[in-house]
Amino acid sequence: MSKKLLPLLFFVSFFSNFQAQDKAESALEIFTEKYPQEKIHLVFNKNSYIAGENLWFKSFVFDGYSPSTISTSLFVELYDRNKTQISKKLVPLINGEGSGSFTLPDNLKEDIYYVRAYTTWMTNFNEDFQALRPITVYNPSSPQKLVIDSNSRWTASVFPESGTFVDGINTKFAVRLQSKGLPPSDWNGYVVDIAKPDVKITSFKGFDQNVGSFSLTPKAGTKYQLIVDDSKGNKQSIDLPNVSDSGINLQVVSSNDAVKFTLKSKNIAPGTLYKVIATISNQLVFKVKSTKILEQTYSIPANQLINGILQLTAFDDKENIVAQRLCFVQPDVLKIKNPALQSLSLNESPRASNSFGLPQTSDGRPYTVLVLDGNSDSSEDENSLLSTLWLTGDITSKIYTPSQYFTKNHNSEALDALLISGKWKRFDWRSIMTGVYPVIRYKPEPYISYKGKVSVQGKPAPNTDLNLLFQTPNQGIKFYQKKTDANGFFSLNGLFFEDSIKFSYQLNDPKIPKEQVQVIFQPNYAFVPYKNSLPESNYNLVQRSGEDQPTSQIERYIATKNNQSLINEKATLIEEVKLKGIKKDKTKELNEKLSGPLFQSANDMIFDFVNDNNSAQGSINILQWLQGRVAGLTIESSMGEFIPKLRGSEISIYLDEMKVDASQINSISTSDIAMVKVIKGFFAGGFGGGNGAIAIYTKRGGITGSVSDSTAPTKLRQITLNGFDKETPFVNPVYGDEGFTNISHDFRNVLYWNPSLQTQSKEPVTVQFFNNDDAKNYKVIIMGYDEKDYTPIYYNEIIK
Repeated sequence: MSKKLLPLLFFVSFFSNFQAQDKAESALEIFTEKYPQEKIHLVFNKNSYIAGENLWFKSFVFDGYSPSTISTSLFVELYDRNKTQISKKLVPLINGEGSGSFTLPDNLKEDIYYVRAYTTWMTNFNEDFQALRPITVYNPSSPQKLVIDSNSRWTASVFPESGTFVDGINTKFAVRLQSKGLPPSDWNGYVVDIAKPDVKITSFKGFDQNVGSFSLTPKAGTKYQLIVDDSKGNKQSIDLPNVSDSGINLQVVSSNDAVKFTLKSKNIAPGTLYKVIATISNQLVFKVKSTKILEQTYSIPANQLINGILQLTAFDDKENIVAQRLCFVQPDVLKIKNPALQSLSLNESPRASNSFGLPQTSDGRPYTVLVLDGNSDSSEDENSLLSTLWLTGDITSKIYTPSQYFTKNHNSEALDALLISGKWKRFDWRSIMTGVYPVIRYKPEPYISYKGKVSVQGKPAPNTDLNLLFQTPNQGIKFYQKKTDANGFFSLNGLFFEDSIKFSYQLNDPKIPKEQVQVIFQPNYAFVPYKNSLPESNYNLVQRSGEDQPTSQIERYIATKNNQSLINEKATLIEEVKLKGIKKDKTKELNEKLSGPLFQSANDMIFDFVNDNNSAQGSINILQWLQGRVAGLTIESSMGEFIPKLRGSEISIYLDEMKVDASQINSISTSDIAMVKVIKGFFAGGFGGGNGAIAIYTKRGGITGSVSDSTAPTKLRQITLNGFDKETPFVNPVYGDEGFTNISHDFRNVLYWNPSLQTQSKEPVTVQFFNNDDAKNYKVIIMGYDEKDYTPIYYNEIIK
């Protein structure tokens, strides 16, 4: 199931006559191969809402550090603070990305709510790794209001580097703050000998609201204490660990050039065997095992690694863990592709048109683009795509504003201290080395899957041919034939549709009256209840007084919500006029009509048999006709069957987007074919990537020369199946059109939102948005992922 996520990593080993693979390495290999880890980043169209608004979200699902191909469906749920589910959505994932929306009820009380997102595969593992993001919802009519909790008590914890504190070894410590509310931004600490509390041995100032650090060379028999205080006079004392008179301390320095580590020791017998293993995203990247390892400095070249958390673990000769350390690879050389804004045209005048261009991505993947009033907050300010990818997706402890560690002016020393205090939770060495692995209860199904059962007069119909006729919007009627198993069951896998579809069914056996046949369906997917407690928020609810007035921010939200129905109505009318006035390219129109979302690709070649005059009509076999018409495509013959290959690799054949064997194409007349599409490389319908495909589409109702859509399905028994939840369209006013002059005040803080801006043409794609009434600058956020070199695309800037 697993794939190699980190192709740039390498393996180095130094042995002193110890060549066999050890228990730790064997266990890790099994875990990496069978238990890949997914993580989710959620970005919202804005940082807070008012009851009655729409909440839009975009999801990025990663397998380690690359877009996930494990899951194709995402479950997203909205909870209140009592863990009562308010709404839920099922979202399709294409290339690891998906988007959707929630409509917040008008009567929703002012409070903190939580958006939870997970995949079926993720439910086999610790719930702490599922995405759970707090959302602030205001409601001036609510009896209580939210107030930031700035007076909540905080607690401090202290962590020695690698978990050991040994006599005579200078040791670096990390100090972590945690608070129900806001942790202090101005805090300090110092260390004393408990026997001499008035003498400060060392002191430090906190880096940020999460962490600080200090170093100390301990003496055996001395007890040390850390005192931490903030600018408000709050103070806490924490005892440091007892000093060991012998042991190992793993010391790590991560620079832009290399990750260097040393095993410092005290009272360890010469010739003792130790081993250090380094892993990234559960993959082994470095190992040293030797009796001469102590006091030696080893260097792992950083340019042969990728950005991410490196876990170093030291084992003794019995494979007991003696020290562990997390660090970040190249913290000051973040590998990010920053898209350049092209043809930038800005006008800060009220309701003026603004625009910029974006270059095509190297692999045709879409951008996620968000433009805000420059004074507005974004969900990316708290936890960004980069911080989820590189930090919070793998570290479960609460971190205040984790995005700060991956901004331009980030503090790498603070990030290192944060990781000293952290522990790798994706797996436990002791568990996997004893053969205890996660129990896999749920396996991901491709998109929407249903299990059906056929009965005749109430009894199962084994080994029976069943005809299913699906009627989908814009794609006419599709015919499926299924055969039941020995118990009357069959499966429908890989369905992709929104809302619901109706289908009719009948058995192939004409002797059985349709009134005696019953088909029952059950989905092969399910929303899984959340077991953990919801996290505490940084806000308190207090009673609202009669004199309370809405803040300016909430007043702007109210005005925007009141205007939205007018904007939606006018934008819909404009779109209808545009559609009537635009003469579409006929082949493009045919492709849009016939192709589902999974079969849309930036790298395909289309043969239009409806609008173009071609020579296919006289061909016996459509595959044979394709020979020589597509670069890299060859049609080989084997035992009378045609086998298509693209650049030497066999590719799949799809008939009306159902995978079929080449033999099933022989009976199709070319006169019944509307379009053939040759897809080169990755496409979502390939279920796991695929290296290309030939998609054949037959003629259907509404297409010249086609066989008319039969009215027969209406005479058959029908069932309705539910699909993915439909996303509410995001619309903005288009000033310049007189219909929008009725908007009295425009205080929108979201000026543009597009979770999937396509870049399939070679020309730059244009982003156009209209200013509100008073914005003087704009916060532009652009996200994506370049799968060719495993690099995130990220832009988050204020432009003027």
